[in-house]
Amino acid sequence: MIDPERFDSAAFLRDSWQKSPVLIRNPWHAWANPLQPDELAGLSCECLVEARLVTQRNSDLHLEHGPFAEGRFADLPARSWTLLVQAVDHHVPAVATLLDSFRFIPDWRIDDVMVSYAADGGGVGPHFDNYDVFLIQGLGRRRWQLGEYCNNDVALQPHDDLRLLREFRPTQEWVLEPGDILYVPPRLAHNGVAIGDDCMTYSIGFRAPSRAELIEEWTDEVLMQLADDDRYTDPDLTQQANAGEIAPAAVARLHELAIGHLLDATSFLRWFGRYSTRPADAGIDWRPEQAIDARALHRHVDDGAAIIRNPASRFSFVRQTPSSVLLFVDGQCHSCAGDVAVLAERLCGQKRLKWSQITIGGGLSAPGETLLVELFNQGSIGFDDGEDGVEIIDQADGA
Repeated sequence: MIDPERFDSAAFLRDSWQKSPVLIRNPWHAWANPLQPDELAGLSCECLVEARLVTQRNSDLHLEHGPFAEGRFADLPARSWTLLVQAVDHHVPAVATLLDSFRFIPDWRIDDVMVSYAADGGGVGPHFDNYDVFLIQGLGRRRWQLGEYCNNDVALQPHDDLRLLREFRPTQEWVLEPGDILYVPPRLAHNGVAIGDDCMTYSIGFRAPSRAELIEEWTDEVLMQLADDDRYTDPDLTQQANAGEIAPAAVARLHELAIGHLLDATSFLRWFGRYSTRPADAGIDWRPEQAIDARALHRHVDDGAAIIRNPASRFSFVRQTPSSVLLFVDGQCHSCAGDVAVLAERLCGQKRLKWSQITIGGGLSAPGETLLVELFNQGSIGFDDGEDGVEIIDQADGA
């Protein structure tokens, strides 16, 4: 975990978040690289994991998409290549633990942890992202150069696969050592190059939905709820002086017909909760091989098992009243009141809960049992027996 005496999260949000880059020299209590290079390479060979390989020939960068054959890495040159694996936190609990230090930012904003491994001179070229990112140096050293802020009109290199800046003029430069963190705000040009071999970087990216994306997705949701016979009517129509005029009353009625449902804040809230917690990869089925019922739930907890969240699952809640919330988990909405609302908040606030933290007032109500059983059977939570930390969540081959 990050040492609060070495990193002031409140000051960071006030002074730097989406304002300026920040270099944070090893703020951890004791930095330990959570993933070995060969484990990352093994992940990139799996069919349900998104992986890319960037190699450099002369000054040209070439992109390949995984999954990769195991022998591919033996064929790589001695320098100037980078392996990038997306959403490693969904598959490696030790990498998911890195996110705990960044929960001063709301969970719904966090996207995933991308991990890169680079040989000497490896990088992906100068570019910019439309979202915030924390770059944690895991192993080795990497030189980071920062440039200017970019807009949609910035000139790009003529590359089919990579969005690389045609011109990059660095204004700041740092070399990161293991445990160092570099925060890069949205749209700030940056370029990272490995210094020496065994360079690993953990990139924590944040979701920043565009206006166009939100409007498109929300409109699609509204359209699915509308009936074809919900049409324009004007029973109070009177004769106009000029039949060619679209009268103000008609315009107002049409405007309401077009956007009335779009402006429904309650419906938008419910939709966004489901939308923002949808599984990042719908192609992976996290459901357990064997479903449980309330009796099996109690058998697990009677044996001392704790409830743990699937690292790939997304949990959020919206408060409705002081004693009720809407819980959103992996694209599903659950209305929770009373003790179940307290349970829902604890599930969102902590990734591991002992049974004493789950029971409210010394017990668990039937609705609370139903919620936990449902979350387990959809693969959103599992059990930890407290001995070897093995999660009782089985990943299926795919949807």
